[in-house]
Amino acid sequence: MKLIVIRPFLLLLLLLSQAGAVSEAGAIFLLISPGARAGGMGEAQVAVANDAYASYWNPAGLAFLEGTEIAAMHVNWLPNLVSDMYYEFLAFRRHYPMLGTLGGHIIFLNLGEQMRTDEEGNELGTFTSFMFALSGSYGAHISRNSSIGLNVKLMYQKLADIPTGAEKGKGVSTDFAFDIGYLKKGFLHPRFDLGLTLTNVGPKVAFIDEAQADPMPTNFTLGLNYRLVDTEFNKFSLVVDIDKMLVAAYPDMDWDGDGKVGGYDENGHVSSVNPDYNKKGQKESAHTDPIYLGIFTSWLDDWLLGGDIDWDGNGKIGGYELDENGDFVPTEDIDWSEDGYGKYNKDGELEVGTGDDRSFKNELDELIYNFGIEYWYSKYFALRAGYYWDKTGKINNPTFGVGLRFAGYGFDFGFTSGEPGHPLTNTMRFSLNMEF
Repeated sequence: MKLIVIRPFLLLLLLLSQAGAVSEAGAIFLLISPGARAGGMGEAQVAVANDAYASYWNPAGLAFLEGTEIAAMHVNWLPNLVSDMYYEFLAFRRHYPMLGTLGGHIIFLNLGEQMRTDEEGNELGTFTSFMFALSGSYGAHISRNSSIGLNVKLMYQKLADIPTGAEKGKGVSTDFAFDIGYLKKGFLHPRFDLGLTLTNVGPKVAFIDEAQADPMPTNFTLGLNYRLVDTEFNKFSLVVDIDKMLVAAYPDMDWDGDGKVGGYDENGHVSSVNPDYNKKGQKESAHTDPIYLGIFTSWLDDWLLGGDIDWDGNGKIGGYELDENGDFVPTEDIDWSEDGYGKYNKDGELEVGTGDDRSFKNELDELIYNFGIEYWYSKYFALRAGYYWDKTGKINNPTFGVGLRFAGYGFDFGFTSGEPGHPLTNTMRFSLNMEF
């Protein structure tokens, strides 16, 4: 039986594929940012993390909080594209003297109702898809002005309730991961704070089998918060988060410079059974590094590692040239190692030399920048603005927000603006919190 493409899941993947590595990851719903406060500040919070949402943004921030707090958020996700997709977030934290602060959060993403069809396109009914994550958090001081934090999370994803085609198993996965965080208040200056997080560290996500598993969306964030004004009745902060996906993903590449992709098994023997490797035993077919390598190689995979890219997936690099009629035709009587060998594939895409064209700038281009400002009048009213900039994903959305606090209750509203037609344009986030 064949299932129709899961529409909202693909839209979610499209939206969150800011860097090339994100599209290779699983459990990407973990990257959706909770909190209307963060939503109004360009999603910059790692060095702020001073409410219950710290369990998501930086669990180290919990250590500086006392008392008890509950927070919740609702948002209709991708409202310009679908009408039945929504995101819910619930967080809790409580301080225990001499122990630290415990907390956690629940994430629920409803992907809406899907239509199931057979191979001929006949409708066979509907089914629902959703994703769920439960996290437990702990934050503690390691000095008067610094802290560390830990999250342990369990995820459940249901994309389909029956297998597709000849697949064995269902579109369901259960996975786990953890986050670690660090927060330093008064870093280099009394009003300058530094936050660091490493999130979603865990084994690969497999819906059907391990051969089709995708890595966790492991992410590193550097957060900076400068409290420009910090008086009793007026507070004004400048906040920046810089994100880097730690997923090392490689397309089909010629690693050893022989002009073809694969042809050998992992032991370097010519093979037609598992021909994903070169004669040196390096994997040349598309793949991702395991997490223990990806944390490091993700800084190198787009410029230093790998070789020429096989864009059309035909197993060879180049082989076509542009003739006098403007058509790309096969190069005749010229070996791969000879000058004049066609640098293009049949579609006219440059393949020969693409390994040398990459530079460290490619890695910098994949960084995601979140800028935010926040003004508080006393402890009761806040105004916020921000900007979300992702060069590779072509996402640049301004954000705005307000906040109210009174008698232990809080309300926040965040609005994401942008170009007409962008999936996130006109997204509105609503948050409530209660301290007691």
